[in-house]
Amino acid sequence: MPDRAPQPVDRQLPTDEARDLISLARDIAQREIAPRAAEEEDAGHFPREIFTLLSRSGLLGLPYDSEYGGGDQPYEVYLQVLEELAAARLTVGLGVSVHSLSCHALANYGTKQQQVEHLPAMLGGGLLGAYCLSEPSSGSDAASLRTKAVRDGEDWVIDGTKAWITHGGIADFYTVMARTGEEGARGISAFLVPGDAAGLSGAAPEKKMGMKGSPTAQVHFDGVRVPDERRLGEEGQGFAIALSALDSGRLGIAACAIGLAQAALDEAVAYASGRQQFGRPISDFQGLRFMLADMATQIEAGRALYLAAARLRDAGRPFAKQAAMAKLHCTDTAMKATIDAVQILGGYGYTADFPVERYMREAKVLQIVEGTNQIQRMVIARHLAGPEAHRTG
Repeated sequence: MPDRAPQPVDRQLPTDEARDLISLARDIAQREIAPRAAEEEDAGHFPREIFTLLSRSGLLGLPYDSEYGGGDQPYEVYLQVLEELAAARLTVGLGVSVHSLSCHALANYGTKQQQVEHLPAMLGGGLLGAYCLSEPSSGSDAASLRTKAVRDGEDWVIDGTKAWITHGGIADFYTVMARTGEEGARGISAFLVPGDAAGLSGAAPEKKMGMKGSPTAQVHFDGVRVPDERRLGEEGQGFAIALSALDSGRLGIAACAIGLAQAALDEAVAYASGRQQFGRPISDFQGLRFMLADMATQIEAGRALYLAAARLRDAGRPFAKQAAMAKLHCTDTAMKATIDAVQILGGYGYTADFPVERYMREAKVLQIVEGTNQIQRMVIARHLAGPEAHRTG
């Protein structure tokens, strides 16, 4: 079977610097990430050294201010770098997206003093972050969270459990949403908690269908004491901060999904071009050709959708609806594309000798994280038709 290398995605980039960043990301992906991805995922190995390399290379804080160690890049560039990393290994792409999400609250709502003190290490100093919103009893209904932060002099004392936390137990810092006041969204505040804080611990990682190299775990807060200068934004502003971060984070998930779908398409094209049946490559058969054409079309549409949303964000315009649409479409596309890639490879696609079975297992979680795709449909519908009418009795 001939070795048909995938062609790089033809990207429309705004600057020469952006093109250099894409080239750097591709080089790291091809040399350092992809060759070890299958083995390390199978072993459940988290590639912390890759995140250290990405930090040293200036790729871990791309959308943030260079004054604090970021890359000063528009979101449309950051997301395309993310796509390249996710195509090589979803654990890495998703990890960078989560890290960026965990920096959002400080970068956008922190005081100047807080930003000067903490952001440089978070963006370019080798630290790795986690974002703590979900809990065992509050997933989609995030405003019902129960983790509490109680004022004690100049400190806050945090008690509770967060769930489904990417990098849970290994992160260097956690952006934590905790209840400081009344029930509901208005009683939640945001805190920046160091990973080595006394009373903070990570549970054993969840045993997942895919992304075994990315630790997902509950994080326990048992009397964790945090000084008031680590509160981000105003008291009671935490839920608004969380939603603001998720709008941007959903674009990160969309970009990761397209990277994964592109990797599946590349593998399917290479296999179909080299696999001989009935005296000719199976890519000659119309049934498979149409599958490949549909995969490519949906991937291009998804890429255009997430980039359109990113450009709205970069222009300072509302983009929440478009972010929800991008997350919905791109993750559904990743699921369909990976299923089809397995089908195109046939029996081989169902074995671990080829990566498409891993891609299919990994794609599923993208339809769930940072707001399920059912929640995305609710968000989109609210923008179209207004809030739902709630009935009582």
